[in-house]
Amino acid sequence: MSDSLVTTERRDGVLICHLDDGKANALSQAMIAAITDALSEAESDDSVHAVVLHGREGKFSAGFDLGVMLGDDVAAMVDLVANGGELVRRIYAANVPVVAACTGHALAAGALMLLGCDVRIGSDRPCKIGLNEVAIGMTLPDWALTIAADRLSNRHLQRAISTARITDGAGAVDAGYLDEVVADDAVLEAAVAQAMEFAALNPKAYAVTIRKMRGNTVATMAEQIAADRAGGVGAPL
Repeated sequence: MSDSLVTTERRDGVLICHLDDGKANALSQAMIAAITDALSEAESDDSVHAVVLHGREGKFSAGFDLGVMLGDDVAAMVDLVANGGELVRRIYAANVPVVAACTGHALAAGALMLLGCDVRIGSDRPCKIGLNEVAIGMTLPDWALTIAADRLSNRHLQRAISTARITDGAGAVDAGYLDEVVADDAVLEAAVAQAMEFAALNPKAYAVTIRKMRGNTVATMAEQIAADRAGGVGAPL
């Protein structure tokens, strides 16, 4: 699959999704749809055993499209945040392992995408990773708090959310956004190698285990996303 935002390639049972909007890899409606389509492709093809989400140079994702988030159309903001929540939930619930190749900055919804992935491999380049919503006058939706509590280190949870602490790659490993940091030019290959290891897992056993381990969290996120849509809740000021 190839479009202007996401290009995919296959290597030995791994579907690699290159995310590139030419800018900050913002989660626009189009980007969310393109990533979702790639996940659907992977989950519906028995020859695909793992997925890699790969950012563009220096940027994994800067979060939701600020043109929408800072605009006057509340309905558009609610829809964007809910669709972003569904994407993160979809990644976390995927029946194939998903590995993040974090090429640099991952802020707000970009950091939440990292939390949805099984393994997150980052770059040792100077970068900013974290949930900066409070710093820019926003609050995290309930579904984001749910997955943050599930994936972030308890030692870092309060600082990461309530005081919007932003960290570099090494700090992101300690906090729980990333699992390891490698040389900048080795990020993609390290992520693909990890995905290829996952491709050797029994796919049915993996899918069942994920449902057992994450089922409650995934169900709670789905309920919270639905409530946000029904109540018109996005990321209020």
